[in-house]
Amino acid sequence: MASTAFSIEHRSWARPVFVATVFVGSFLLFLMQPMVARMALPRLGGAPAVWNSAMLVYQALLLGGYAYAHAAGRLRPVWQGLLHLGLFAAAALWLPLSLGQTAPPADASPILWVPWLLTVSIGPLFFVVSAQAPLMQRWFALREPLANPYALYAASNLGSFSGLIAYPLVLEPLLSLGMQSAVWSIGFALLCGLVASCVLLLPSGIAASHMAARPTVPSPTMATRLLWIATAAVPSGLILAATTHITTDILAIPLIWVAPLGLYLLSFTVAFVDDGRVAAMATRAFPIVLIIAGAAAGSGVLANLWVMMAGDLLIVFIGSVALHHQLYRMRPGATRLTEFYLCLSVGGVAGGVFCALLAPALFDWLYEYPLLIIAAALLLAPRKDAPALSGIQRRWVPLGAVLLSLYAGGLLIGMPPVALMIPTLVAIAFLTCFAIGDRLTFSLCLAALILGLGGWGNIIRTIEHHARTRSYFGIYTVGQNGNGVGQARILVHGTTTHGIQLLTPGFATYPTSYYARPSGIGIAMRAAPALFGPRARIGVVGLGAGTLACYAQPGQDWRFYEIDPAIARIARNPRDFTFLSRCLPHAPIEIGDARLTLAAATAGSRDLLAIDAFSSDAIPMHLLTREAIAGYARVIGPDGLLMFHISNKYVDLEPVLAAASAAGGWHVAVRDYQPDANAAAHRAAPSLWVAMTRSAPVMERLQASDRSASWRAIATRPGQAVWTDDYGSILPLLKGP
Repeated sequence: MASTAFSIEHRSWARPVFVATVFVGSFLLFLMQPMVARMALPRLGGAPAVWNSAMLVYQALLLGGYAYAHAAGRLRPVWQGLLHLGLFAAAALWLPLSLGQTAPPADASPILWVPWLLTVSIGPLFFVVSAQAPLMQRWFALREPLANPYALYAASNLGSFSGLIAYPLVLEPLLSLGMQSAVWSIGFALLCGLVASCVLLLPSGIAASHMAARPTVPSPTMATRLLWIATAAVPSGLILAATTHITTDILAIPLIWVAPLGLYLLSFTVAFVDDGRVAAMATRAFPIVLIIAGAAAGSGVLANLWVMMAGDLLIVFIGSVALHHQLYRMRPGATRLTEFYLCLSVGGVAGGVFCALLAPALFDWLYEYPLLIIAAALLLAPRKDAPALSGIQRRWVPLGAVLLSLYAGGLLIGMPPVALMIPTLVAIAFLTCFAIGDRLTFSLCLAALILGLGGWGNIIRTIEHHARTRSYFGIYTVGQNGNGVGQARILVHGTTTHGIQLLTPGFATYPTSYYARPSGIGIAMRAAPALFGPRARIGVVGLGAGTLACYAQPGQDWRFYEIDPAIARIARNPRDFTFLSRCLPHAPIEIGDARLTLAAATAGSRDLLAIDAFSSDAIPMHLLTREAIAGYARVIGPDGLLMFHISNKYVDLEPVLAAASAAGGWHVAVRDYQPDANAAAHRAAPSLWVAMTRSAPVMERLQASDRSASWRAIATRPGQAVWTDDYGSILPLLKGP
């Protein structure tokens, strides 16, 4: 073990070793999370309980790792090093990184099953790697008592950011899951070597010179710990709320979730440094960012989509930098370092649990976003250069802002004209700027601005109407628009339409949207009696508003497969949509991930199976793999027909199905439907449907059933590999702007 003299002699290269160890550990941790999610998807499905349970497992293991790092600080340095190396050796028994082979029982609850499976499969590896950041910083403080160990936290979050973007951009497109796991195992071995190097750099004991150099730090009060936790919780919650807002209400572009999380991680790199000039500028700018971007985002007002997304990302980054820099300024001495990070971890868990679990259960809209924006305003220290408010101003400024807000929301004398609305909102914004010097007054004025911009309308909608439903999958709104024959009721999830029903008398059962009669699925449904007889057995993955039910004919056997029970409730409620109640009032709806529910179906139990789960732009990749298509083939038998709906704004899925059909010996044809003016007036939408069957006669009869419709060959892409449960990447398939 190194002596104090050895420590001093090698001081020049000790810091890079600790920085590298922290960086590699955080890199592996954020590489592990998406990799394990990719491994789990085919077996556990994409149900919300699965991913919420997985999130809680990660957070619990992270907390455990931070708690262990804190507790280990009570040991002598040599014993800390030996203990940590021993845990690394024990965790290595779980290599290579993989999930256990046990399959969940049919009646297993994901709330219990998923935590158990993830814990026994990757728990020891995740636990020991998660302890790296705080433990290495503590060791560095023992090794270099006069240096600032908190700067290593910037390296930790830079490593986390690098791992986060490396998986979708590098590992997933290039390597199979087996090879990804091998690469991760090599990284784990490298980390073991770096940790051993850090152990060698530890002093064999805490020498008197070290003790003298380390000032005694009093134990923080409970109020201080709670402030640490709250200040860490708000940025953690903001990234989830902003991600939900971006991916549902603005642009559901695949991989866009990387942007807010990446900016959150980078914020630590900016905030946890001795040279805090950039962080100080962010702190000064944050109140203005809250007034301009935060008020609009919190109210739910949508202007230009790209401007709104930029505003969300600005809130996440500037807010995280400001609050994390505030935490950095509140940091204790090095002897309390691990306790400080433990509180930050508790705050991160609290913010995540609030947004991921509590908010969907408590709210019917994204209310957590404005609440977190206001919480950020309450936590942020006021600008020192802002003028202080008098007692009268602290009473009357927020009252004036609230009254103006009520007027803007139409709650005083009715909705004001546009000519008065804009000056009213400008006046509230002016009062909010005026109150920047007082934390509570500023927060009250900001809340009034959010309410005036549209927040009151959301609250009234929650109280008076039942048209909005929220589940763990998103926020669904049922509304009306159009006029004449095109007047319709619409089911919308963010920017994606999931169903349209015409309100014109006589058109209640008229197929609309992607399911119009000339569309690929419309042709297949009308041809079903000729293809499979009067008792055709139809299966549909993805219920939506239930539009396809109105193709049902007497004697047919229909079954729907829907992952979200909230959608099933909307489709069955005649107050919202009447497709099901009019056409198939007793149609069975199986709730759950289609990959899992179809695996339990009887072989050859369906003649036609429509897979309609890809138009929302959040692509469930596990439903398009070779193994998934083999499962569909088992359900429909050798003469059955598969219909894939792949209309998508951002992803070209044709090459994936082209590769799968070629590898599996399928006959395939594509119906690219573009409605004419009359059809568009009846709310028909462009759609792209792919027909696949192993029976050449079935394909011939399908195409001959409607001579007015044209089918084409499926488009291929050079080098496109078949997606499997072990390999697949969406990145090469993204469409250009």
